Amino acid sequence: MSDVVLIALYAFCGAAATGLAGAGVLRLIRRRSLTASLTVVAAVAVGAMLAGTLAVAQAMFLSAHDLSVVTTVVAMAAVVSLATALLLGRWVVARSRELALAARSFGEGGSFAAPDGPTTAELNELSRELAATSARLAESRERERALEASRRELVAWISHDLRTPLAGLRAMAEALEDGVAADPDRYLRQIRTEVERLNDMVGDLFELSRIHAGTLALTRSRISLYDLVSDALAGAGPLAREHGVRLVGDHVEPVPVEVDGKEMNRVLGNLLINAIRRTPADGTVAVAAERAPDGVVLSVTDGCGGIAMEDLPRVFDTGWRGSDARTPPAGAGLGLAIVRGIVEAHQGRAAVRNVAGGCRFEVVLPVAEA
Repeated sequence: MSDVVLIALYAFCGAAATGLAGAGVLRLIRRRSLTASLTVVAAVAVGAMLAGTLAVAQAMFLSAHDLSVVTTVVAMAAVVSLATALLLGRWVVARSRELALAARSFGEGGSFAAPDGPTTAELNELSRELAATSARLAESRERERALEASRRELVAWISHDLRTPLAGLRAMAEALEDGVAADPDRYLRQIRTEVERLNDMVGDLFELSRIHAGTLALTRSRISLYDLVSDALAGAGPLAREHGVRLVGDHVEPVPVEVDGKEMNRVLGNLLINAIRRTPADGTVAVAAERAPDGVVLSVTDGCGGIAMEDLPRVFDTGWRGSDARTPPAGAGLGLAIVRGIVEAHQGRAAVRNVAGGCRFEVVLPVAEA
């Protein structure tokens, strides 16, 4: 047993010396190609075996013939090992370069396509991750383009909507200043109306900016949907009477929710105003609230005649106002965008779909915990 231990000790010392040398070489070439590292690893493996054999041979005083035989065998193994390491290294490096070229394409605005041919499991996994990243990047670019287009439309519409009342205010102010206004009181009432309209528009822009910036602070409290809907119907009543529209809120369950009452009143108010303005005279706007498996569904159904299918995905986009035939003179297309922002801040979601004779806007909110 002592001879075996001694042989193992001599072999370990010789192999360890080779391994330390190999580790030093690997550290020096750590920034080089993978081919060089694989070659060093193969050389270390064969060298460690040779060093251990030589150490044992010297200790055991093997004959020169036996030593030459062992050395020749190890040398042939070294040649085969180094050749295999070089081939493997060049193959892996080639596949890595192909993968790098493919990855460069989606970084420049294209899409990623994994190179053909077999690869290692690690490179194959990397290809899948790059493909997934490319898909997410394409979606992000598409959202950015849509957001930029929406931003341009919003700026154009806001500029137009601001220019019109400002021009009217200037004309009325000049008429009052020059004393040529036939009915000054009517001019003053009109000025007040236009100023309130501008104030509402600025308020909507401020609210939307807080939503987009993520700074919308919510003060939640436990509220019954029945009370929430009642307050909203009372606030929208005068506008409905002015347009000759009936407001109906018969199907409202008294389900409790944890929401910011002020912000949710704004949501319902925007939906009701939007519905009333787009419903013809003698039409009906119905509000309903009921418990559903995924929360509480609060809905507003109007008689607008429906929305074109291609426009449905854009209804809640900033600045969207639909076709000119359905767009009233007032409004900058911010109301529904504000609705979606406030609802999502409550961990809910907003949706719209066409129904017979009109469309139905739905707000889904989580149920208050018992």
